[in-house]
Amino acid sequence: MKSQHMFTALAAAMLSLGAYSTAANAADLANCTICHSNITKVHAGAAHKDVACTSCHTGLDEHLKKPSARPTVNMDPANCGACHQPQYTSLYKDEGRPARQSKKAAGGPAPDPFFDRALGAHGFTKEHDLPRAHTWMAIDQFIVDRAFGGRFEPKDGWLYTTLEGGKSYKVWDVLKDNYPDNNTQKAHKPGTAAAGNGVCWSCKSADLMLDWAYMGDKVEGATFNRGSNPVDVVRKVNHALNCNFCHDPHTAQPRIIRDALIDAVTRDNKDVPNVWKSVAAHPTKVDVKDFGMRGFTRKVGYLERPDANLMCAQCHVEYVCNPGFNGKTGEKVGFDNRWTNLFPFVNADQIEEYYDKVPFRDFKHNVTGASLIKMQHPDAETFFGSVHDKVGATCQTCHMPKVKDEKTGKMYTLHWATSPRHYMKETCLTCHKDKTEKQMNLAIDAMKGHFEGKVREAEARMNDMFDAFDLAIAAGVDQKTLDEARKLHASAHVNWEYWTAANGAYFHNPELATRSLAKSAKAASDAAALLRKAVAAKAQAKK
Repeated sequence: MKSQHMFTALAAAMLSLGAYSTAANAADLANCTICHSNITKVHAGAAHKDVACTSCHTGLDEHLKKPSARPTVNMDPANCGACHQPQYTSLYKDEGRPARQSKKAAGGPAPDPFFDRALGAHGFTKEHDLPRAHTWMAIDQFIVDRAFGGRFEPKDGWLYTTLEGGKSYKVWDVLKDNYPDNNTQKAHKPGTAAAGNGVCWSCKSADLMLDWAYMGDKVEGATFNRGSNPVDVVRKVNHALNCNFCHDPHTAQPRIIRDALIDAVTRDNKDVPNVWKSVAAHPTKVDVKDFGMRGFTRKVGYLERPDANLMCAQCHVEYVCNPGFNGKTGEKVGFDNRWTNLFPFVNADQIEEYYDKVPFRDFKHNVTGASLIKMQHPDAETFFGSVHDKVGATCQTCHMPKVKDEKTGKMYTLHWATSPRHYMKETCLTCHKDKTEKQMNLAIDAMKGHFEGKVREAEARMNDMFDAFDLAIAAGVDQKTLDEARKLHASAHVNWEYWTAANGAYFHNPELATRSLAKSAKAASDAAALLRKAVAAKAQAKK
């Protein structure tokens, strides 16, 4: 509370001196400087030096009269788009992918039965959709069947899918709350689940960053925390992927704000070092600063140079954002534990070792009884150590190239974050100058085909393992043997799902993918062999 006391003391001194007698105006930072000198000092010499406080803050006159009356902060990306139009419109460009296209479809309209079998009744089997574009990331997450139980729906029904990209949509202009008079988080409709929680918002929006203490801890003064009612939380979220995720609005400096990432890159874990310290070929220095003007700790990580690898890693990683249990003790892990807002930040070679050291588990498989991790999308940590990482490429190199603005003729950084196939000349061919677009697409297709074959091979071995579990359980195989097989199942699972959860895995690090999927196939085969041997021995003993 030290910073809060300091703020109050300064405000009192200013009031006694009549310093608040002059209302704030667009050009004058004098009043703001007295309490916020740490910000106004760097602002004065930065790229945004001519951007006034009133450009993003309202209610300043009232704040000057009564310091405890917090000014309003404009989190709308359209505010940034007023000056940075090409970046803004490209950031929210649509991919053209249909809404609510199930990831379970495996390339076709029919659901893939293996997905449900492998996930063992986990909530993701309710509806696991492919991402469409950044502009839809909050809207789509709020209405997916596994998040809020059907509470939220588009105001225009399925016609919401006709909305076009190129702008940031306010969530509550598009969606409605079917149950506005209560905030009970439960499944309101058949076939849905209520798995959304208070941590989910932090990858979707920066709207609540001033109301959230570091790591989502429950502390005095912070409106929300990890255990907050998720309905109350998301009702306050209105914008997806704000520009201030990666750009400081006061200085325009490159930065990261996602607390779990800041925790991951700064932690000193000698047992299982994070990929940023142990694998990444060109790690950028991160200067972490505490901004606690509201009486509780908040941290921002300023980057030595613009580095999309870290900026994108705020969301495109494997993470835990939900309760579970301790895989060693069986004890429940609730939102009072920081494990429920966790970035392991390790790659597929390290993932099993990490979760042995931090024994968080998401769920038990409904057939085998194995304690399993529900993998998310480990994109950044997969890329680190790859061929492209070693030569100095970043996420921006392939997904956000420099392009020419057709209206002004000026070059700018495309913020579409799309597949490099849309911009082969500006991406692949900048390095592979002796190749053509057709040739590079052939290479990419070959990599994808080889990768998908390895995924299907692992799934075939896992299917055989599940069949063997069915036989072993029916035959009454002893618990010791089942436990050994469950450990192998856990290994097969994490080394399979890591790659079905990752985006573009076949390209980001095909060598790592091949190695890890081979582990999955072997572990599944070993489990099946162990169980079938035990079943045979039991049958032999009955003769």
